[in-house]
Amino acid sequence: MSYIKGRGAQINPNDPFSSLVRDEQIPQEEVEEGRLRKSEAILVYPKSIVNKVPSPDVGMEYSLNPYQGCEHGCIYCYARNTHPYWGYSAGLDFETKIMVKKNAPYLLEEFLRKPKWDGTPIMLSGNTDCYQPLEKKFEITRSLLKVFWKYRHATGIITKNSLVRRDIDILKDLNSLGLVKVAISINTLNESLRRKLEPRTASVKERLKTMAFLAKEGIPVMAMVAPVIPGLNDHEIIEIVRRAALMGAGKARYIVVRLNGDVATIFKDWLSKAYPDRLRKVISKIELCHGGKLNDSRFGMRMKGEGKIAEIIADQFRLAVRKFMPVEEADSPPNVQHYLRMKRPQLDLFNSP
Repeated sequence: MSYIKGRGAQINPNDPFSSLVRDEQIPQEEVEEGRLRKSEAILVYPKSIVNKVPSPDVGMEYSLNPYQGCEHGCIYCYARNTHPYWGYSAGLDFETKIMVKKNAPYLLEEFLRKPKWDGTPIMLSGNTDCYQPLEKKFEITRSLLKVFWKYRHATGIITKNSLVRRDIDILKDLNSLGLVKVAISINTLNESLRRKLEPRTASVKERLKTMAFLAKEGIPVMAMVAPVIPGLNDHEIIEIVRRAALMGAGKARYIVVRLNGDVATIFKDWLSKAYPDRLRKVISKIELCHGGKLNDSRFGMRMKGEGKIAEIIADQFRLAVRKFMPVEEADSPPNVQHYLRMKRPQLDLFNSP
């Protein structure tokens, strides 16, 4: 079976929640030049949009994802496991069948109007990237930022796409009141690896330029070194932090890869085709970071791993931050003082003369 260029997943595992049985292997005709399946935008209208995040590991209490599925196609993405809930595969379906939540801005505004809502920051992209390619057409993320600004509500963004620069006007408005922070995810400086690992994300060069652009405009920028994949990109940690610091990133964080659910199957298949000579080494090292398993769901442990390899990764990261970000920006408390609670329009009827 040939390698599918321009996509992450090379297979389409069966949906465990459906009786539908599909051929997991991608038909050869789809691999041939000019016949690779195109991405499909599926318009959906959910009933709610803000999600409570129960994990203490991720640094956010609430998240909002304007898209389900992600065309970026990052092979390791934990969000792949959510696609089967919609009747699709976590494999190639995840990056070709993208659900676009058209009513997300309306739902956000309704949420922010709730009398008991306290203004806790809401993170964009807790699951899939809010600046993935379809955002250029639908501009849902831009509309969401306008709602946040209207209510003077704090938000955060994590992305791998330089499209975030398009919205610098709104970001500057939000930042004037300390209401926004942006994290740029970057886990390799090797463009060849990036094209296979994260095939439809912004290039390494563009991500570094985006960090520099945002920092120059005064937007707080963090480098998210994630995921660190031992045997594949762990040797780049120090240089990534150095380059990010040069571009103006004020802080950095990292995550060790974990392969839960279908992601383990998809990742191992990808690795066997993209880097067959590293298959055993990489899989073995990932297992050593998670108590002999590829998956890990334990709070406090799943993001950083355990054991000697995880310790080496942590030591490299600490060294890099100490050397290149000696005055790392401190975590500031959520800025909720500017949040405007606006009355629902229909309630104004009772105040009419």
